[in-house]
Amino acid sequence: MRSLMPAVLAMAAVVLASNILVQFMLGDWLTWGALTYPIAFLVTDVTNRVHGAAAARRVVVAGFVAGVACSLVAAGLDKTTLRIALASGLGFIIGQLLDVAIFDALRRRSWWKAPFLSSLAGSAVDTALFFAIAFAAFLPADANTGWATEAVPLLGQGPTAPLWASLALADWSVKLALAALALVPFRMLVRKILSAPVGN
Repeated sequence: MRSLMPAVLAMAAVVLASNILVQFMLGDWLTWGALTYPIAFLVTDVTNRVHGAAAARRVVVAGFVAGVACSLVAAGLDKTTLRIALASGLGFIIGQLLDVAIFDALRRRSWWKAPFLSSLAGSAVDTALFFAIAFAAFLPADANTGWATEAVPLLGQGPTAPLWASLALADWSVKLALAALALVPFRMLVRKILSAPVGN
């Protein structure tokens, strides 16, 4: 477990930063957390490549525990609701575990396929689960979620849809872009870690 400590700390830092930054808007459709959260997939994928799927799952569980702790603190400060906390936790754990499984299935293919395709699938499931559970009208609205069902043009110019659909589409678009950009640090980190002398 000691060899996983950098990954565990990185995952906890990403989850903590994202839980804080999600409170601050970046334009009309995003929060600053949308820029930090996708780094969680990079942490998972580097761990998977270097230490294997079982180790990556342990790092994901550590991130999930950090997320639950953040949600409990936020709930105590009236910054979130049980519905949003549940959506966040389920989206994270299911999306990340899917990422681990797909990466492991593709690990023997071209170096970029496993991290890119697993992040694509994991982030799609994460986004769909989070926004559907947190904001969709099939669950009862509350003070922190009712606003998201307001009908607006999709991303400000498309067909009319609930506001949360624009938020979800913008969020997933950022995750897609960052999944592609993360291939560069993924390649560099894996090479650096695997070439480090044993014992370091």
